[in-house]
Amino acid sequence: MASRDKILKQLKRLSFPFVFNPYTDYCTDWDTPGAPRIREKNLASLMEALDGRVRTIWFGRDLGYLGGRRTGIALTDEAHLQNLMQISGALDIRRATTGPAIAERTAGTIWRILEQLEHMPFLWNIFPFHPYSEGNQSSNRSHRRQERRDCTALLEAILEWTGDCDLIAIGNDAAAGLNEAGLRCITVRHPSYGGTADFISGMEKIYERDFSGSAQRALF
Repeated sequence: MASRDKILKQLKRLSFPFVFNPYTDYCTDWDTPGAPRIREKNLASLMEALDGRVRTIWFGRDLGYLGGRRTGIALTDEAHLQNLMQISGALDIRRATTGPAIAERTAGTIWRILEQLEHMPFLWNIFPFHPYSEGNQSSNRSHRRQERRDCTALLEAILEWTGDCDLIAIGNDAAAGLNEAGLRCITVRHPSYGGTADFISGMEKIYERDFSGSAQRALF
């Protein structure tokens, strides 16, 4: 079985042009001293808390500049780090940036579902870094196919570490990446660009429960 240490080492070895690796790269605008190490420890703490009890993985496409780039955790912004600790049992989760905690709309919608689940899924991206437009790190772009393929061994290590579990792709891009790797998944609409209601409805079908209260909170 792939170990957490092996996965973290693989993460830190990967580097691409116009891609921010939150576990090795330092943002001169927002990061505190030692920020890459803090983000690495955030991920390590989450993996330690969920080790041996992952039933489901939620997959996004890649990290966003307001979310996982800053926290080191997929689908999670700074506004929900405390929620992450409470729900997952992770003990060593810290902010790695200066200034006020930044909230990301997509992460807010996703965490309104996560807060209601009995079993915390593992959160990951098919491309686990932050790709940005050349000259503007405060931007998001879709990763390139070759960039994703260069992370195939890392994806395999993640699946080896979790063991047999269900895969949920949040958005068609995440689903396409998983399918290309020969993996079967359940796909739900991504909550961005007006997809909040469809995302929640999709999760209701998967988990066979009512998340309608989440839809109301996501709107206001």
